[in-house]
Amino acid sequence: MAPSDMDALTSGILRGNALPETEAASLADITKDGLPALCAAASELRDQGKGRTVTFSPKVFIPLTMLCRDFCGYCTFRRDPESAGDLYMSPEQILKVARAGQALGCTEALFTLGERPEQRYPEAKEWLVRRGYQTTLQYLTDMCRMVAEETSLLPHANPGTMSRREMAALRPYNPSMGMMLESTSPRLYQEGGPHEFAPSKRPRVRLRTLEIGGELGVPFTTGILVGIGETRLERVDALLEIRKLQDAHGHIQEVIIQNFRAKPNTPMGRNLDAQSEELLWTVAAARMILGPGMNLQVPPNLNAQDYQDYLGAGINDWGGVSPLTIDFVNPEAPWPGLAELRDRTQAMGFQLQPRLPVYPEYIGMAGGYLSQQMKSKIAAMTDDQGYVTGGIENYAGTS
Repeated sequence: MAPSDMDALTSGILRGNALPETEAASLADITKDGLPALCAAASELRDQGKGRTVTFSPKVFIPLTMLCRDFCGYCTFRRDPESAGDLYMSPEQILKVARAGQALGCTEALFTLGERPEQRYPEAKEWLVRRGYQTTLQYLTDMCRMVAEETSLLPHANPGTMSRREMAALRPYNPSMGMMLESTSPRLYQEGGPHEFAPSKRPRVRLRTLEIGGELGVPFTTGILVGIGETRLERVDALLEIRKLQDAHGHIQEVIIQNFRAKPNTPMGRNLDAQSEELLWTVAAARMILGPGMNLQVPPNLNAQDYQDYLGAGINDWGGVSPLTIDFVNPEAPWPGLAELRDRTQAMGFQLQPRLPVYPEYIGMAGGYLSQQMKSKIAAMTDDQGYVTGGIENYAGTS
């Protein structure tokens, strides 16, 4: 694609025209030599839509349960009952983590958990029934309510696929929710693929969960994985599916472009990590496809050496960063310190701002995105722009 063609595409997007699917597909043909022009175009779109502010969410990570009915080829998060220790975190354990995070200025309680373990493991079902629950999602709902009512933190649940009833029950206590789409490629769940034994990762059921979120007015974070066996065209397809959901409902608050990292003792442990060039291309393509208004994230802990480079490809967010808890999904990848995150962000010409798990544009938006309980709580936590009151100077070691 010639630079003049890229300029024409950028101008059209800035005029409010969505990138046509044929042009989106043509992005897959961009070579290494053409990547700087693509990144420059994506950065221009980001600047027009988001300015020079880059956000992050100060959080604690609460792994409610590591039991899971699925087996993904790259996952070290899941456990069997024999290796899990505690099958589920207790209310006392959850409150201890949440209150410790509150003391450090965190505002998000990220609940991450395996998919419906009670459907695979009798031990999980028995644990739940003894405590008055039939499903893991019922227990999750109660724990989100507890954290919302007994601490200053805002829950952000990532339980995977959900029914309408399950999501509606979570909604009063979660100003936002999340679920990675990962990919729309059918090849990935065929024999030998990373999702062969993961029925919850079928694109159809994940897209339906995201659609339910739109129908219920839940701000949703989603995203794709780069380097798990998909092609560039399949990444484009996934991004176009996300765009369709956003066009229909307006509830996709953020898209994560996450790179695969091989983990020992997994079926994909010998695979190569996603390369920086492919991640840069995907970030820039995502900005071109999703437009200037979308919030785009690359996880800094998965790109410790060069995460600042992705600012040059169109991102405007670093996602959740914790001063207290590890990334239980990627335990080998520590979070950057907030002072380092601020300094690297500023060195690229941006200002770092803490945000809530729900983005500022959804806080005051008409259309009933937040429950009344959440509106009142959030109003006390944010400034007139919807960012966390006090800014980055709130946090130890950054002033």
